[in-house]
Amino acid sequence: MKNRTIIILTALLLDCGYVAAQNVDRQSPGQDVEDYIQQSWKKTLRYNPKDSADHIGLPKPYTVPCISGHFQEMYYWDTYFTNVGLLLDGHIEWAIDNTENLASLVERFGKVFNGSRYMYRYNSQPPYLCMMVADIYARTGDKEWLGRMFGTLEKEYRFWMTHRMTPCGLNRYSNDVIDKQKDRGMAQYAKSRTKCNIALDSLSEREVTTFASHARAECESGWDFTPRFENRCEDFCPVDLNANLYYYEQSLSRFCRILGMPLKAGKWEEAARVRKHLIQKYMYNAKDGLYHDYDYVNKRLSPVRSAAVFSLLFSRVLSAGNARSVARHALKVLEFPYGIAATEKGDYHGTYQWAYPNGWAPLQYIAIKGLENYGMTVDAYRLARTYVDGQNRIFAQTHNLWEKYNVVEGSTRVISEGEYDMPPMMGWTAGVYLYALQYVEYHKYR
Repeated sequence: MKNRTIIILTALLLDCGYVAAQNVDRQSPGQDVEDYIQQSWKKTLRYNPKDSADHIGLPKPYTVPCISGHFQEMYYWDTYFTNVGLLLDGHIEWAIDNTENLASLVERFGKVFNGSRYMYRYNSQPPYLCMMVADIYARTGDKEWLGRMFGTLEKEYRFWMTHRMTPCGLNRYSNDVIDKQKDRGMAQYAKSRTKCNIALDSLSEREVTTFASHARAECESGWDFTPRFENRCEDFCPVDLNANLYYYEQSLSRFCRILGMPLKAGKWEEAARVRKHLIQKYMYNAKDGLYHDYDYVNKRLSPVRSAAVFSLLFSRVLSAGNARSVARHALKVLEFPYGIAATEKGDYHGTYQWAYPNGWAPLQYIAIKGLENYGMTVDAYRLARTYVDGQNRIFAQTHNLWEKYNVVEGSTRVISEGEYDMPPMMGWTAGVYLYALQYVEYHKYR
């Protein structure tokens, strides 16, 4: 069987003026994983155009994170990283369908829900629709399609600026729950998952409502649950959310120029400039040279150092010199033998799946891409190589890809909050694997 990766690499090298290797038939170490992914994409496709009791109808076929079992709906931020793999594997129409399905939620409801079920209507997830649009436009150059998506991106951006704004000018995660009858149940759910040391029985109903609201906001962050927010997510302006919105502002400015709206482009550039200033003002910690989530209520930084800091490199928020300094400090505390941990090692007085020693595919992608953006290819290559090696190792043992993994051991022995058994997963694990493998195959010849 021809090695698809080497064929793609051959074309890339020829295009760049390099001489490709003569033997394109040789078997690469990751071929088993590549074959599994290629054979499994179709198994994640679903089509559900009509609303039902709980599921939201979507106009196009869409991918779900898992072949079977858990996560049989379309999820917001998962889909961006899935699309990365679909585009690399030549499934551009599926990636476009995914993107247009998420756009349909914005047009219908004013935001992208956490997932395509009505139970998720109170939350969004980390905003990545703009990144999906940018990736597809880079492949197709279709200005008409970009023009159709532009208004949707503006509408989604308004949701974040209207419903998730704080007094300091940065944004936060929250929720849109009105009915408070289920607050105690939500509070108990969050406590049972994190095993945090909050005695719910001693709280007033108002305090229970507040705790539940913070938990729902943390679900919107995608990092449910993490020590980053100290069980008070709504009090924090997260680094990664604000980096993503900076990406939106810069991209919408660029799209304006492509679409012939130069005056409007200037307004988006100004919004990005203001956000960059506020990120520097409120989130930078001179003591460790890193950026932290900002507790705008108590006017202090979260003490937790997390992989969210790489979002600033991914979105190109920082100057070149600052980015190199941040990368150096971040890698010291977050890099382990098999990748980037969600947080540094620490005693967090609870059980959090978005914390050391757990690693997650999207965090690896954001770190690799962020380092590459600033020319730190040696570090980016090393992270890509360790991610590929780790997934090859786990696949050889289990014959599956998984939702998360242990970056210290290169295993599936992860910190679990007990809500569900860790599922085998295509989705973002497959998408990021293909990206990392391509990155390794390309850069090892340079």
